[in-house]
Amino acid sequence: MSVTAPQGFEAAGVAAGLKSTGKPDVAVVVNRGPRKVGAAVFTSNRAKANPILWSQQVIADRTVEAIVLNSGGANCFTGAFGFQTSHLTAERAAELLEVSAGDILVCSTGLIGTGDEVFRGKVLDGVVQGIASLSADGGQAAAEAIMTTDTVAKTAAVARDGWTIGAMAKGAGMLAPGLATMLVVVTTDADLEAAEADAALRRATSVSFDRLDSDGCMSTNDQVTLLVSGASGIRPDLDDFDVALAEVCLDLAQKLQADAEGASHDIAIEVVHAATEADAVEVGRSVARNNLFKAAIFGNDPNWGRVLAAIGTTSANFNPYAVDVSMNGVRVCSDGGPDRPREDVDLTPRATHVLIDLKNGDQTATILTNDLTHDYVHENSAYSS
Repeated sequence: MSVTAPQGFEAAGVAAGLKSTGKPDVAVVVNRGPRKVGAAVFTSNRAKANPILWSQQVIADRTVEAIVLNSGGANCFTGAFGFQTSHLTAERAAELLEVSAGDILVCSTGLIGTGDEVFRGKVLDGVVQGIASLSADGGQAAAEAIMTTDTVAKTAAVARDGWTIGAMAKGAGMLAPGLATMLVVVTTDADLEAAEADAALRRATSVSFDRLDSDGCMSTNDQVTLLVSGASGIRPDLDDFDVALAEVCLDLAQKLQADAEGASHDIAIEVVHAATEADAVEVGRSVARNNLFKAAIFGNDPNWGRVLAAIGTTSANFNPYAVDVSMNGVRVCSDGGPDRPREDVDLTPRATHVLIDLKNGDQTATILTNDLTHDYVHENSAYSS
């Protein structure tokens, strides 16, 4: 499992003192080739952290030798000093790996506004320790080093006919499209051209991470990266690769959802019979971001009226008085009116399925979200204490 499952990759996770707990907080993943292809998608938030600004420059030529990630500080809104910190991080890694700093991606996660001289020194020390600790068995340690409020390290891998995809992710809240408060590194030893890797990554994220909307909040540090070593020597069928990559990304997205801060329900909002896929996504997202709906699910109340109220705010093409809504297999609303009694719905399981039938086409989409709980409010009010 994790980023060292494919051939051609080494990784490490070390404790550099960024976390007060003494747990690992700097991760390094290195691509030993023969290909050194990289692709990445970034947060669409206009407020971007310094590592994002640096990495957007690095990825332009789609050549990546390594990626350095730290938890324990976001290095966001830290000005020119913070950008220089990201630059120096890449330079330190490049010097030790004997490659160009312009081929080193940098990621950070943690509190916004942190990134002083002490922070910088610890990150740079972590780079030295990490590169000295690189191994083909270091994937799990790297996954643990990028955790913040995560309760578990998140990894995934799939193997196909001679080639493999491996991945790690962090994230446990502020999960919203474009992307979320997540860092994801995906690796593969399949032999892909740079343009193929970029296109495949964008397709995979569009149906996985971009449909994870835990609390409607968008982070400043989000990055999903795909590194291609080509070490298997096998060129995959591109459709097969798309399927496998989407499988890995959806697996990680569901693990992020399951670890969302304070959540007691993992909610899949499936929208069917929409006029367009975009309509289905818009409708599902409107429910996922509706606090009244999310609070109702927390209270085990199948309040379908809140679903209809939420989807009525969209510009999607449908008749709100013809919609059906089912919760955990029980149709509680039919043609915009009451159907089976609410008492028939069991919302006590953590897994919750909401089915919205728009009756206006053949397109579908599923949005993943969580309920709104007391614990969520507490964790996000006491996060920095």
